[in-house]
Amino acid sequence: MSTRKTDLINAYDITPVILCGGSGTRLWPLSRKSFPKQFVPLIKGKSLLQHTLERVAQFNPGAPRALCIAAEDHRFLVVEALKAADVKGRVMLEPVARNTAAAMALAALQSRPEDLLLFCPSDHHIPDADAFGTMVLQGCPAAAAGAIVTFGVVPSFPSTAYGYIQRGMLNANGQSNQVASFIEKPAADKAQLLLLQGDVLWNAGIFLIQSQTLREALRLHAPDIFKSCQQAVAGATEDGVFIRPEPTAFIACRAESVDYAVLEHHANVAVVPFAGAWSDVGSWNAVAELNTPDDQGNRIDGQGMAVQATNTYIYAPHRPVVALGTQDLLIIDTPDALLVASSSHAEEVKQVVALLETKKTPQAVQHRKVERPWGWYDSVDAGARYQVKRITVRPGAKLSLQMHYHRAEHWIVVKGTALITRGDEEVLLTENQSTYIPLGVKHRLENPGKTELELIEVQSGGYLGEDDIVRFEDTYGRIATQPTQA
Repeated sequence: MSTRKTDLINAYDITPVILCGGSGTRLWPLSRKSFPKQFVPLIKGKSLLQHTLERVAQFNPGAPRALCIAAEDHRFLVVEALKAADVKGRVMLEPVARNTAAAMALAALQSRPEDLLLFCPSDHHIPDADAFGTMVLQGCPAAAAGAIVTFGVVPSFPSTAYGYIQRGMLNANGQSNQVASFIEKPAADKAQLLLLQGDVLWNAGIFLIQSQTLREALRLHAPDIFKSCQQAVAGATEDGVFIRPEPTAFIACRAESVDYAVLEHHANVAVVPFAGAWSDVGSWNAVAELNTPDDQGNRIDGQGMAVQATNTYIYAPHRPVVALGTQDLLIIDTPDALLVASSSHAEEVKQVVALLETKKTPQAVQHRKVERPWGWYDSVDAGARYQVKRITVRPGAKLSLQMHYHRAEHWIVVKGTALITRGDEEVLLTENQSTYIPLGVKHRLENPGKTELELIEVQSGGYLGEDDIVRFEDTYGRIATQPTQA
């Protein structure tokens, strides 16, 4: 990084705000509501959220910090991403999803009035972090002067999947333009005309705004949203890195995007163009384009093989998947669900998810492998009165002290060391040793070692649902008066 660029970054003191919401249904079956695409290790073994955090760390050299806005259910996934990116930050937890206007209002109300806030979606892919940083700095003069600054990607093809921003006159600073208009996602013929027009950009959903500017704009254009968020922040509680807005006030808030609620009505909105590579990773076609094609246009991720096929994308990280004689197909293989779709229907995957939800298909929202703050478990097999899970506990982590009314459990250690509380006794188990937890007995599983603990759990009983858990103590603040998930 050049000395001048570093001086500019230090001069403006930008605070990144990462918007971690979204269910990611367009990338089903890899992305699901319980584990959306921003948390999936999709690129080079890292999640899109981790890539985003690493990209914005340049704005606080020496002491990276960020504010993440996320759902309560995803709080520990966000913390893990912060650790992986080596970025310090706080996490504001929305009781319910209320779209970007409310999320950005929470951030503005949590910040000092003079702070420059850089709002970034958590699920975009921008490989050139240096070019991204230069783009943001180009927007700083306008943002510091009181404008709402948005960033637009120079379009490379007539996309119907993105909204567009029409540029107006050049601002006096010479680094940004006034926004002439926002254009909805167009039909194909309109998109072609827009591209030929030459003064439009794709709307990237990235914003740079002084906190006080955003507060005033919300108060002017969306006073009901601003008031609800004001009440929610005033009644917020804090727990370590977590900030929880007062739920009643926030639940009452109207759900609307910041584009509709504020930007389309505001007089002073500037746009800075970005000519670098960018993707919102918003469909399987977009994911496919992250892979290099072969001579027939096939793109392979994992153990796929395309034979006599053209323009076929295969995502197969777990087992061999062969496409024979196919054309223009998307094949997405996961341990418990398979998607085969025409590439021309990639934008309609979310409709499939909605259909699966109406049929109460568990795979619509839940993976077989489920992340937990202490590690994860994988449901290997299940029958009428039994269930088998593979459980991994991180070093130093422990599950809650708990009991079950309807099931007993057998635990077999296959790797590492387990410290087990069972009633009034503590037992230390190593590889190839096992124990039995009778129904109704208080118990706890802990990893006292420095390597991961893996064990096989066999549950048996009349009811095996995840809501048959009563907690007595919990490291992660999940004690509830009613039984809750593990």
